[in-house]
Amino acid sequence: MKLVFATNNLNKLKEVQALVPKHITLVSLADIGCTEDIPETAATIEGNAILKAEYIQERYGYDCFADDTGLEVSALNGEPGVYSARYAGLAKDAQANMQKLLTNLANKSDRTAQFKTVVALYINGAMQTFTGICKGTITTEQKGGKGFGYDPIFQPEGYSETFAQLELETKNQISHRGKAVSQLIDFLSATS
Repeated sequence: MKLVFATNNLNKLKEVQALVPKHITLVSLADIGCTEDIPETAATIEGNAILKAEYIQERYGYDCFADDTGLEVSALNGEPGVYSARYAGLAKDAQANMQKLLTNLANKSDRTAQFKTVVALYINGAMQTFTGICKGTITTEQKGGKGFGYDPIFQPEGYSETFAQLELETKNQISHRGKAVSQLIDFLSATS
């Protein structure tokens, strides 16, 4: 089975490729000639995932799935949430995003947060969504060189390391994206 994964983020592609079984071949946006940035104009994480999946299906005609992820920080009323990638501006600069978040949390004692991923699957003319959540805390400084985005400052519950310190295999077992993709794989296995 071939499925388009509607992302230009090579780090996400690598993470998801490590999760899917061999009988599912992931096709990237570059593989189908999609070079444009797909608009993320919805007010929710789920809405953005659906927008991206519909965009590829309508313009390119492929069965596909897309994800959107947000980091929701309790003390900041759920910020950055749907704006996680653009928290410090349209440049989508991970370093600037982390710095802004750490600055906004400087005087806060509650550092609890959660990552939320929604995967939207458009297949056989129907849309399905799958949600994964990983709870944790925001550290006071960056730790680790693996991962991407907010990984160096997110410490998942039950771990003393940040996502950026964990091996990909461990991260995939506990992460928001890993949980959502696992539901996607279960759904595809049950329907194929």
